[in-house]
Amino acid sequence: MTKPKTITAKLPTQWGDFTIHAIEQSSDGKEHVALTMGDFSTSEPLLIRIHSECLTGDAFTSLRCDCGPQLEAAMKKISEEGRGMIIYLRQEGRGIGLINKIKAYALQDQGMDTVEANIKLGFAADQRSFEVAAEILEALEIKTVKLMTNNPQKVKALQDAEINVIERVELKFGKNPHNESYLATKHGKLGHFLE
Repeated sequence: MTKPKTITAKLPTQWGDFTIHAIEQSSDGKEHVALTMGDFSTSEPLLIRIHSECLTGDAFTSLRCDCGPQLEAAMKKISEEGRGMIIYLRQEGRGIGLINKIKAYALQDQGMDTVEANIKLGFAADQRSFEVAAEILEALEIKTVKLMTNNPQKVKALQDAEINVIERVELKFGKNPHNESYLATKHGKLGHFLE
């Protein structure tokens, strides 16, 4: 496999000093980012988070989802461990894009859940692919991970790519009165490990 072309720089954050890697060449043609901290030369399992872009949650602190709190919790956990990676995939709105995500929000305002809204717009319930995350891990020769996720599809995608997921680390953060229905839909219709 060809190693993706990356541009690397320091990224100091409130959770410590990360290194940011902008992935210029990926199999899906999109620009993705990896945030790393610590020593990767060891064979110890690496704590990772695969996080799909969510402008409303990550940047605008939307309470409609749990994305922003999950991203912050993952950065904090990596900082506490001193070693880890966040793979930030440019897959806004479960892969439907920002404009369609806002259209889905409008449908949710009319009573649909997040899955029904995506389907009404002509999309699958979840259009994301996590193959690029596996490619990034393989390119960095990372074969064993502890994956911070509530999504069984992320675990399966890495296992299918022969990356050893030795532990799934729960990441239940950000529940509030505005997203209770959203989280229930993720659990009931998408099989996320949420209760």
